[in-house]
Amino acid sequence: MALPLDAINDGCVQEKNPFLKGHPRSTHLWWARRPLAAARAIIFAQMVDDPSSNPEKFSTYEDQENERQRLFKIIEQLVKWENINNEEIIGAARDEIKNSWVDTCKKSISEQHTLSLFDPTILPALHDPFAGGGAIPLEAQRLGLEAFASDLNPVAVIINKAMIEIPPKFTGQPPVNPELRLQSDELWTNATGLSEDVRYYGEWIRKEATKRIGHLYPKVRDDNGQDHTVSAWIWARTVKCPNPACGCNIPLASSFVLSKKKDKEAWIEPIINGNDFDFIIHKGKCPKSKETNKLSRGAIFKCPKCGETTTDAYVKQQAVNNMMGTQLMAIVVNSKSGRLYLPPTERQKKAAMIEKPENYPDGQMPTNPRWFSPPAFGLTEFNQLFTNRQLMALCTFSDLVMEVEERIIEDGGTKEYAKAVMVYLASGISQLSRYSCTICGWNKTNENVAQAFGRQAIPMVWDFAEANTLEGSLSITSTIEWPASVIKSLGEYGLAQQADAQKQNISSGKVISTDPPYYDNIGYADLSDFFYIWLRRSLKSVFPNLFSTLLVPKADELVATPYRHGGKAAAETFFLNGMGSAMHNLAEQAHPAFPVTIYYAYKQSDTVDEFGTSSTGWETFLEAVLKAGFTLTGTWPIRTERTKGLKGEVNALASSIVLVCRKRAEEAPVCTRRDFINELKRELKPALQKLQASNIAPVDLAQSAIGPGMGVFSRFSKVLEADGTPMSVRSALQIINQELDVYFTEQDGELDRDSRFCVDLYTQYAFNDMKFGDADVLARAKNTSVEKLVNRNIIYAQKGIVRLLSREEIPEKIDRNHNVWTLTQLLTKAIENQGIIGAAKIITDIFTSEPEHAKNLAYRLFTIAERKGWASEAYAYNSLIISWPDVQLKAAELKSQLNNAEQISFFNE
Repeated sequence: MALPLDAINDGCVQEKNPFLKGHPRSTHLWWARRPLAAARAIIFAQMVDDPSSNPEKFSTYEDQENERQRLFKIIEQLVKWENINNEEIIGAARDEIKNSWVDTCKKSISEQHTLSLFDPTILPALHDPFAGGGAIPLEAQRLGLEAFASDLNPVAVIINKAMIEIPPKFTGQPPVNPELRLQSDELWTNATGLSEDVRYYGEWIRKEATKRIGHLYPKVRDDNGQDHTVSAWIWARTVKCPNPACGCNIPLASSFVLSKKKDKEAWIEPIINGNDFDFIIHKGKCPKSKETNKLSRGAIFKCPKCGETTTDAYVKQQAVNNMMGTQLMAIVVNSKSGRLYLPPTERQKKAAMIEKPENYPDGQMPTNPRWFSPPAFGLTEFNQLFTNRQLMALCTFSDLVMEVEERIIEDGGTKEYAKAVMVYLASGISQLSRYSCTICGWNKTNENVAQAFGRQAIPMVWDFAEANTLEGSLSITSTIEWPASVIKSLGEYGLAQQADAQKQNISSGKVISTDPPYYDNIGYADLSDFFYIWLRRSLKSVFPNLFSTLLVPKADELVATPYRHGGKAAAETFFLNGMGSAMHNLAEQAHPAFPVTIYYAYKQSDTVDEFGTSSTGWETFLEAVLKAGFTLTGTWPIRTERTKGLKGEVNALASSIVLVCRKRAEEAPVCTRRDFINELKRELKPALQKLQASNIAPVDLAQSAIGPGMGVFSRFSKVLEADGTPMSVRSALQIINQELDVYFTEQDGELDRDSRFCVDLYTQYAFNDMKFGDADVLARAKNTSVEKLVNRNIIYAQKGIVRLLSREEIPEKIDRNHNVWTLTQLLTKAIENQGIIGAAKIITDIFTSEPEHAKNLAYRLFTIAERKGWASEAYAYNSLIISWPDVQLKAAELKSQLNNAEQISFFNE
């Protein structure tokens, strides 16, 4: 079925709010997690047939459209974050899925499908074979389906167990801890008893840890003699000055600024003390010249003592030779007036200088510099990303998780229940590790410890912040609270297990919706080793098979990683073959009644040429999908980013595409290139007209056109080139892009001749200068003249130079001789400067079809601007079109007000 994309995109944007409470992402960090709103809407659309598929019930187009709009309204409510727990709305969606399934089963009897798969009393289950962060199976469960999640990565499996498998097992069960177990059983609806036990035994861990390692976190005394609990310690790495005459330990500080909060500013000043430095804390704004001693990218620092500068190579060599140290620069505490910054003390330095624990977990970091910078500086093992105190704390917490099992059983819980609680406790400790390591910076704007994974990589961090793991906002208590707070049973059954997508048979007879790896975008296995070592330490006894390897399995991970496969070409071949195998596996097993939906992050061009954009990952992925025997029946662009303030990143708006696939018929024919192009011309134009009529954003149009375009290509078993070789996906995409251009070029024929001239001028020169002679030739070809266009305030022409007037230069008043070009520019300018009401006022007095022509021209100009790389221009036209429905509504309102005023005036006369 079709989708109300704007509403879904708005729901996705809501979820981007980092302060959103109760979001399941609190269970554990995962990279590129799909928005729940998108997953919920896609599954609903996947399970509920479009009205056009039931002509007996909806016999006319009007009936079908009315029913479609009714379903749209359900989706529009379903995707709002505030409705995430609204039983009435969720229930309505579940009812639609059940009703559609009953209709499907009735239809299947006449089509002689396998009856065992078409029992109207049993909804099909859903499987996600690349489950990752678990958004898709979680939302399947919310919509009333049994949810199956599998992944090769053990970290992903644990996340999915915590979200879909464990909570249903303990719905309605009271807690076992001695403080709450005697309370009424009626209090423990859903899985609240489980969440309370996670909190209770998490607090027990903190108290027990305090007995064992509390002495490593001494209080600090301020100038007034008052003792404070330390919130964080701020450290700098150090190397010897390369100047032999100096020899001091240079603090490698990316920033000496502690706080940028207004009226709360603070900074550190290094003061020479022999071959070391002491640090003084200053209040107030830091002078620009003293903000850092880092001079440029890489490891290039200036010695505060002699002025000598390091080189990147020198620092790397010192680090590799184990000559890089650390030095405490500042201590952070909470006070009644906010953060208080204190200078280092000997007691605080000594408290941190302990030996490593004997049984810390470890593993070799990958040598891939794209995602891992530390190995180039001698930090080749994961344990080296933690201070000794951090290792001691995390090991202590992990030991206590293992002790919790026996304690829960003593308190009356079962062994299975104890293991369930341990999963959430281990997740909390794993979460703590990303705030308790030496790649955490200090956030000087918010005055807190920044997490290790600000992006999908492990960078080298020079000055780092160490949080207090026993007390404070980033202690063991808070990070265990994160998973505890979102434990919720959404269905009766869920199962998460480790499985290779190429070989698994879990998908058999199930609905499939999945979000596979994106070519080479993210190194999931390499990155998740950071968490795996801690989860394994806590949970190996609980899941011995899942944690049987020292690090996350990598050999079969479907990521095109050149360093792992001996080069880019070999990595691409590995990805294509592996993904093709996985997709073929899905095509063979998927439930015959439902399409398969596959998410793919649309990474904009590796290259741009006359045929449009080209993305190796995208083309390789499509190739794998089609070779697996799928045919594409649609594509849905899903935007998860806000559109405001993205003038340089228009292409980022459509951050992923959902492919709607069905298994290709075995008797699919072969066709020639000419046949393919003829079929494409016949089907693409009405599809594009429908997309434009639905007001799809221009930035999403090209991606949406892939659906009907590749739908034509993929319905054939082969498309043969003139020389008899099969056409590649890349060639097919280029042809689709060419036909997209033809479609917009044909729309130029509906324009007046002055506007056609302006489009040609814009295509070649934008708003830049051109020679008068060239402009005159072009104008004559369009049956207009430069002089006429100057008089109509469309172009500038003086001293042999001609150019289009910019939007800001065009007079705002529209006369009777206005053209579509001028109207489009004025509407675009109004949206930029005055918003919807400004644009609505412009078209209030226009009673022709020209506003729609202006909208169509904006699509055309967006396409030109995007192709040319004119980001701000593309953004402007995109903004006009996505605002178009609101502009029309406002214009209609203004016209109505004007008509009423005229009637009142008439009667008064």
